[in-house]
Amino acid sequence: MKTIFLIDDDADDREIFQEALSVIESDTSINFQEAENGADAFVKLNDPDTQKPDVIFVDLNMPKMDGKEFLMEIKKQPSFKDIPVIIYSTSANKSDIDFTLQHHAEKFMTKPHSIFDLKKELESTLRQLLGI
Repeated sequence: MKTIFLIDDDADDREIFQEALSVIESDTSINFQEAENGADAFVKLNDPDTQKPDVIFVDLNMPKMDGKEFLMEIKKQPSFKDIPVIIYSTSANKSDIDFTLQHHAEKFMTKPHSIFDLKKELESTLRQLLGI
């Protein structure tokens, strides 16, 4: 079983992401976890009952702790620094892309406009990173 963690303050975006994950055809079961912001994510990640994610998708613009802060913080923590972090944002700003890649994000993914495109992008990304 692979665990996918999405950090996004938009409940609709989390629901659409989970729906796209659920229709990905794979021999591997997918466990979906979510958080509303980076601070909430760290609470969940540090909970001993939470399964360590295989990949983390994080939005950039969120309250409390945004995606950039989360990325910089998680890469400092020995128990989490090797988890691939994918920025998942409506932004396509070159400075955002450059910043996150310089801070060791695995990939910058601009949110697709349709669930079909999201499913295709997720399939490709998860196949590449996790072999599913």
